[in-house]
Parts: sequence; structure tokens; C-alpha cells
Amino acid sequence: MAGLDLRNYKNRHSIISKIARVVWNVVWVLLFRPTPRGNLFRPWRIALLKLFGANVKWSSNVLPSCRTWQPWKLTMGEYACLSENVDCYAVDDIIIGDQATVSQGVMLCTASHDIGSSIMELVTKPITIGANAWIAANAIVLPGVTVGEGAVVGAGSVVAKDVEPWTVVAGNPAKFLKKRVLKD
Repeated sequence: MAGLDLRNYKNRHSIISKIARVVWNVVWVLLFRPTPRGNLFRPWRIALLKLFGANVKWSSNVLPSCRTWQPWKLTMGEYACLSENVDCYAVDDIIIGDQATVSQGVMLCTASHDIGSSIMELVTKPITIGANAWIAANAIVLPGVTVGEGAVVGAGSVVAKDVEPWTVVAGNPAKFLKKRVLKD
């Protein structure tokens, strides 16, 4: 059986992308992260994300401790929210629909490695969170997952497969619990 040979691994990210990520990290540390929570500096944070290519609506809310690996891969709809300590590992696109909420400590991970490859080749797939969906605290959403409109992902869940619209899932791996029905 052959083993891993990481000597031949080639980083697929361009030098421009690497430089842009370094500049973004400096801006995040000095100008984004230190801003206080609340609406006063919300437009400032949105402007910084837009400056780095994010397609984020002005009504969106991105809290100061939210990390985004490549802001130019982030799209957020009207009144979408990324809460405290959310990690957007945006090697591929992350699309968050109108009024969707991503709660504190969530990891949105668009990249992994091919464990069958002798060089563990990088594999990326986008994540889509539908309008009115809620990803509860400390959940992990893996590459290629679509969370349907109005769906709820329970706290601490690991989502490896698509979530149907207007359903509630939870667990590791996340499994269907029930339909989501709005009372009013």
C-alpha cells in the first residue's frame, strides 16, 4: 500500500490571493475586529468587507469577531447575520440568504482534502444557506452543503448533507427531527 507523499503537494492559491489574504488579515486585526458591537460600526464593517470584494447588503450584520478567510467569496442577503466567533473558511463561495442567521461559534467550511490522494489534494465546494434559515451555535457546515430556506440546524450539529427547506435537523451527523412550522 502506498503512503502519503506531501513533497509533491502544490498550493493552488495564486500569489495575488495570498497577498490579498495577508492584507485582509491586517485590516481585520486593525480596523474590523476592534470595533464595538452594535449598529454604530456595523456599516463600517460592511464597507470593509465590500472593499475586499464581499457581496454583502448594507442591512446585513457581521459582528466584529467573525472571521472570513477570503471576503471576496462571501455573499449575504438583506438582514442576514454572522454572529460572534463565526468562522467562514471561504476557500469557495459562501452564500447566505435574506434574513438567515448564523449563530455564535459556527464553522462554515468550504474546503477539505481528498484523503484518497497521495498528496491530499485540496477539494472545495460552496456552501449555501437559504433565506430565513438559522444555523444554531457551534454547528459545523461542511463543503458542498445547501441548507434550505427556513431550515434550522441545531446547536453543535455537524451538517454533511443538504438540509431540506423548512425542516429542523440536529446531531452528529445532523439528522431530520421535524418540519419547521411558523405559528404566526
